[in-house]
Amino acid sequence: MSAPAQTRLKLPASRDDLARLRLGDAVYIDGVVYTGREGVYRRVLEEGAKLPLPPEQTGRANFHCSPAASAGDGGAYKVGGVTATASFRFAKWMKEWFEISGANLIIGKGGMRARDYRELFVPAGAIYLTTVGYGTGALLGRGIRRVRDVFWLEELGNAQAMWVFEVENFGPFLVESDLSGNSLFEREGARINANIESLYRGLKSPALGRFGETGDRTDEVI
Repeated sequence: MSAPAQTRLKLPASRDDLARLRLGDAVYIDGVVYTGREGVYRRVLEEGAKLPLPPEQTGRANFHCSPAASAGDGGAYKVGGVTATASFRFAKWMKEWFEISGANLIIGKGGMRARDYRELFVPAGAIYLTTVGYGTGALLGRGIRRVRDVFWLEELGNAQAMWVFEVENFGPFLVESDLSGNSLFEREGARINANIESLYRGLKSPALGRFGETGDRTDEVI
């Protein structure tokens, strides 16, 4: 299998920029990225707070993550790393979030359902980038040049506040969804599942069947 193509993406990204990305491409980001997860979504979408910055000042890139940030001398914040959080939990907010925020790039961990890409991301002209495995928080932290702003820190706490980062060569991330709503995880999962039957073919009868051992992959063993 060939190595993924690598792309440097300058934010805010145009539709043409996003259209050039292919599923599985490795992406590194330059520009501005902001964090926003359930605390920010609830504050804006449920409590009616206004976004503190216009879309053009946020890079239109929403990262589902928690930063390991601390205040240094002079009040400037230092970010040692960023830990991505699972994005599927936020699907219920995404339609309204796209409308209010103008985001066209969502970054997080694990992706969302393929249906969410087709029904929520495609109308918004947005795509999803996923982090690469676990333990990359410190690696991603190296790409954060400075904290431009932080909002609602006192009210929401470090993990839930809205942080605005200036980043350079920030990544790597993988393209999980494209502008057509296709999903890397869905595509590769289908390829893997298509071959699973062959792994079970010809297996001997289970020796411990009465304890739940099975040769049928459709069985659920508890």
